[in-house]
Amino acid sequence: MPRTSRLRRRPTLVAALVALPLLALAVPATAATGTKVVPPPPMGKFSNPTRIDNPYFPLVPGTEFFYKGTITEAGTVTPHTVTFTVTDLTKVINGVNTRVILDIDNTGGEVVEAELALFAQDDNGTVWNMGEYPEEFDNGKFTGAPSTWINGLAGAQGGIHMLAHPRVGNTYTEGLVPRIDFFDVTTVFATGQRICVPVNCYSNVLVTHETSPLDPTSGTQVKYYAPGVGLIKVGAIGGDSQERLVLASLRHLSASALQAVDQQVRMMDRRGHRVSNVYARTATVQ
Repeated sequence: MPRTSRLRRRPTLVAALVALPLLALAVPATAATGTKVVPPPPMGKFSNPTRIDNPYFPLVPGTEFFYKGTITEAGTVTPHTVTFTVTDLTKVINGVNTRVILDIDNTGGEVVEAELALFAQDDNGTVWNMGEYPEEFDNGKFTGAPSTWINGLAGAQGGIHMLAHPRVGNTYTEGLVPRIDFFDVTTVFATGQRICVPVNCYSNVLVTHETSPLDPTSGTQVKYYAPGVGLIKVGAIGGDSQERLVLASLRHLSASALQAVDQQVRMMDRRGHRVSNVYARTATVQ
């Protein structure tokens, strides 16, 4: 989901996962400058983790979210779209079954990233980031997936994507992956807002502010979530790269269209096992 295209951006034991002790993690060198690295809390119990019905982040298989907007860098504004599709596929991560999302990032008319994002919902209704396999492209050519991370592998720790009961002032860590300096922190900024986007106008919208403390030049990403829908808008405050998106279309795919998405996901899953030492240690999608 936005932030490096993390609609995503964006995570385990059969019954429960106790968070890895912070001392067991190799904290990034950049954290030594004074940034306080707060690990995610322990994960809860996962009885039916792929049924994700959190009001602010529901993931119904076959749903396609299409976001349209721009990225502004060094004064240059470039057209930007993100297609976020909830597949009917799952993948077991550290003992927990997760829902597989296909997230396609198109900038300037070219696909620059295609990602498999993995989510699970605990019994309390909190949605967790469980891992990401983001393929990178340059002029249409696959160049690798160096930012891949999986909860519980290579020191990576999944975090909270959406709280079960968000309240203004709540702050949480979306994930902690020292190997790639991934440490995103979200704060609930406002609730009860009314926001209009091309798809519709929504009430009781939740607003969050997302930052990357290890990268202060990235500014703040502002996200708007409508109940019963999910992410409807992305904004930016400051930062050297500003991503702005609105939900331009929302549809439920036909059986044949979803099958085509599944085929693409399976192809990426196979490639991931070949090109990523981390991803190679995961089970295949089902």
